[in-house]
Amino acid sequence: MQRRKADGGRKTDADVLRSVAPSHPFVSLIVTVKNEAHVIARLLNSISAQTRLPDEVVIADGGSRDETVQLIEAWGARQSFPVRVLVMPDANISQGRNAAIRVARGEVIAATDAGVRLDECWLEKLIAPFETTSDVWQVTSAHVVSPVTCHLSPQVVSGFFIPDPHNAFETAMSATVLPHLRDVKPETFLPSSRSVAFTKDAWQAVGGYPEWLDYCEDLVFDLSLREMFTFGFAPDAVVYFRPRGSLRAFFKQYYLYARGDGKADLWRKRHAIRYVTYLIAAPLLLVLTLKHSHWWLGALGVGAALYTRAPYRRLAPDLARMSLRDKLYALALVSIIRVVGDAAKMLGYPVGVVWRRRQVSGIKCQVSRDVRLDT
Repeated sequence: MQRRKADGGRKTDADVLRSVAPSHPFVSLIVTVKNEAHVIARLLNSISAQTRLPDEVVIADGGSRDETVQLIEAWGARQSFPVRVLVMPDANISQGRNAAIRVARGEVIAATDAGVRLDECWLEKLIAPFETTSDVWQVTSAHVVSPVTCHLSPQVVSGFFIPDPHNAFETAMSATVLPHLRDVKPETFLPSSRSVAFTKDAWQAVGGYPEWLDYCEDLVFDLSLREMFTFGFAPDAVVYFRPRGSLRAFFKQYYLYARGDGKADLWRKRHAIRYVTYLIAAPLLLVLTLKHSHWWLGALGVGAALYTRAPYRRLAPDLARMSLRDKLYALALVSIIRVVGDAAKMLGYPVGVVWRRRQVSGIKCQVSRDVRLDT
């Protein structure tokens, strides 16, 4: 399609799309918090130190019982940009994010979490793709414009996160569960909402974060966005994230993540492979080892080595800075963390599946009842 210029020339779709691309968008930074008084200063101070300050900050509090809200309000009073706090007792993360975005005035929404520290260039790097058109950002087929001649700014930009461990346990945890940048494929990477930006129009188009889901909500949100919009990747837009500091906290985290997978019907194949590995393949190899040959034990060992190869590769650079005791401790922890995490997922996933089936069953029963009443 072509459009007529005022001077009689031909104006292409590329000209039209470039002309409406935002140059300096109004950016709202949104955060959800709950009982974060012990760590909130780290985030707030890093917001104040940004090379590109947000135009406003909207923070949704899920009903903190500590001094989180008071600390935020005291900090906000000292800032050059407006800071708004929404107090929403018992709201889940999705409800808090949606409420914050709903009142935000920005055309671009940047999102992060309370438990992180932002690199000083985080916001500048994260929103840069919204301020210019570039060949890096490809037009999707939905735009019906040739990607050879026209490139749009993305509607979603994925930032990145780097572990910020404070001891050997957290270092091993980081290596086991968090990817390095070299592990990431930008074309398929799904951002965490601790480091992401998107247009408010895109958020509205997919119906916002799923408020029916208490965990994995950002993943479901990402998948909805990817079906409709162009994604960009800003690897230099970094937040520093401290991993869980105990196996108990880690187990709870991954149990809830897997329960969210079950509720949202995500990653069936991955979870099936985990059950087959632990409940069928590993026991079978042990039985074969005891009854036939120790070569089968070697096969089990090879499988375990392959399974932990990536964590040990990520851990290797950190070992040089550790004492011998911490090195041995961290090396032993990798396999333990893997098993604990897998156990948590195997327990959490079916709980989510049962919840989903009950919801579906309840909806069907209600529909059937409504039909009977109507007839």
